[in-house]
Amino acid sequence: MQRFDNSPETALAWHRKGIGAALATVVETWGSAPRRVGAQLVIGGDGRIEGSVSGGCVEGAVIVEALEAIEEGDARLLEFGVSDEDAFAVGLACGGTIRVLVEPVGPVLPEAMLADLVSARKTREALAYEVNMETGHRALKRGAYPDRMRMDRSGFEEDAQTFVAVHNPPLRLIVVGAVHIAQALVPMARIAGYDPVIIDPREAFASQARFPGEKILTDWPDEAVAQLGLDPRTALVLLAHDPKLDDPALAAALKADVFYIGALGSTRTHAKRVERMTQAGFTTEQIGRIHGPIGLDIGAAGPSEIAVAILAQMTAVLRGKA
Repeated sequence: MQRFDNSPETALAWHRKGIGAALATVVETWGSAPRRVGAQLVIGGDGRIEGSVSGGCVEGAVIVEALEAIEEGDARLLEFGVSDEDAFAVGLACGGTIRVLVEPVGPVLPEAMLADLVSARKTREALAYEVNMETGHRALKRGAYPDRMRMDRSGFEEDAQTFVAVHNPPLRLIVVGAVHIAQALVPMARIAGYDPVIIDPREAFASQARFPGEKILTDWPDEAVAQLGLDPRTALVLLAHDPKLDDPALAAALKADVFYIGALGSTRTHAKRVERMTQAGFTTEQIGRIHGPIGLDIGAAGPSEIAVAILAQMTAVLRGKA
């Protein structure tokens, strides 16, 4: 499964159990910092921890500060320099500097606000958590900071006081057609941070032997897609090369707000696909969202290279480069 930071969920659970909890968040970095901005560590009032803000370089000091913050009920903004020696120990070429915000749940980070965040994450709703370092004002923002949300980029705004933590749902890849390209694409996508699902009613293709450990649905594609749900953090890749399988899922995606739709096939095949979707009542704008032939034109030959081209195009679209 995809690694998904569950720090907010853990902090809420520990707080509600009466253990006490603080969230430590990387808010700024310079140099080769061990963790990116937005990385979190949860510290329980009894000293238990989960997550990481530095890969081990400064966790000890953060824990001490967090325990004091829980006891005193105040927020703390910490700054640490990571030496080259410590950085090397966690696999980096050189050190850097990080700033970490420590927020005890309850007195600083309201329980109701944290619960709202956890609930939104559970339903795959994207949220931004905003905190002003000078005033202490905190808020959850829906539909705000579109560039940050698209780029998964937490950080300070231009005022150097407002920190925005991006809480996006995990990226998800839905692949229709358990073919050779899918066998190459799925593990690549998992490495890139996607949670893949394979859909194919042909059980001879959609088997654990061909896709060990992966989530496979053998329902008809439109039923499977309805079961999974489609949202702005979902990419749909159609590889069956059979309209009976591809088109039902394609129609569902064209009605939804998925960030990427790609369909295998030649220019001629895609022209026929466009004609079918036009006859089905979709607009030129909707149909224009389909990337077909699928993938960046890198001269790919063979399933693995085609998978690289698809994943590259998905990334370009996600990050606003295509």
